[in-house]
Amino acid sequence: MKFVIYDDGRPGLLRDDGVVDLSGVTGPLGASSGQAAMEAIITHLDDIRDGLDQLQADGNATPLSSVTLQSPLPNPNKVLCMGGNYLEFGHREASPMWGFLKSSDAVIGPGGTVVLPPDDINIFHHEAELVLVFGKAGSGVSQADAMDHVFGYTAGIDVSARLPANARPGGGRNTTSMPISPWKSFPTFCPLGPCIVTKDEIPDPHHLQIRLWVDGELRVNYNTDDLAHSIPESIEWANTLESFGPGDVLFMGTNHQGLGAMQDGDSIDVEVEGPGRFTIQVTDALKRRWPKGVDELTAQDIRDGTGPPGSKQRPL
Repeated sequence: MKFVIYDDGRPGLLRDDGVVDLSGVTGPLGASSGQAAMEAIITHLDDIRDGLDQLQADGNATPLSSVTLQSPLPNPNKVLCMGGNYLEFGHREASPMWGFLKSSDAVIGPGGTVVLPPDDINIFHHEAELVLVFGKAGSGVSQADAMDHVFGYTAGIDVSARLPANARPGGGRNTTSMPISPWKSFPTFCPLGPCIVTKDEIPDPHHLQIRLWVDGELRVNYNTDDLAHSIPESIEWANTLESFGPGDVLFMGTNHQGLGAMQDGDSIDVEVEGPGRFTIQVTDALKRRWPKGVDELTAQDIRDGTGPPGSKQRPL
């Protein structure tokens, strides 16, 4: 099944012919809209499955063209993120796991606009990623039972502001905690959508294609089979540092070989096989410009391990 939040925060069941309103299902659970409604679906799925199956079969659907999709998780309690978690098409060995948190206040949904802040930034990058949605709380989760805690999957963009080299914090990556990253947590820096697809509809999450287009130009095109650390490994590691609960999410990281600049006027489409595709816009009051296309300097740096992302890119 696929679940969405739409219009005035209503929960919905996404079908090929449109969206079926689920507020009548979640209302009796004490949550009629927004994050609370989606968490009610997540935590009570077994209890409401018969009703959902009936609606899946013959519920009245509103055409998708007549609704406005929002983030399927408008305000998760935690947004956990894996860092450096891809092999870059085999150019790199798996590195020690590390990660960070994004502010849940940064979440936007399909059709939203990423607003680039006026800070002194080398470049703003789009990182298209598979995002896990947790279905139950976890503490001391092992790889063996990690997938039991996954409810489903959605698509996300980890919008990233790259600092000038002389402004980067020292000390390297901290592998004993998942600190919040202020440079990835500006308002609007966490697009999520278009839906949550339940894990039973994804036979192998380690073999999903991820793509991203800017103004119709394909930039990002990689498969989750390039992961350095599997989903169960990543969940186990993250849970040693952070607890999680129903409706929390884990960004699985990105392959950096298709990164490029995000800049004023861009229309960006992201697609993850399973959850599907959605579009966001970009605006920048300063109208800064970077070269269009793939950021080859960053791609080379990541392949070679010679520098942090975006360390050589400055606005034109």
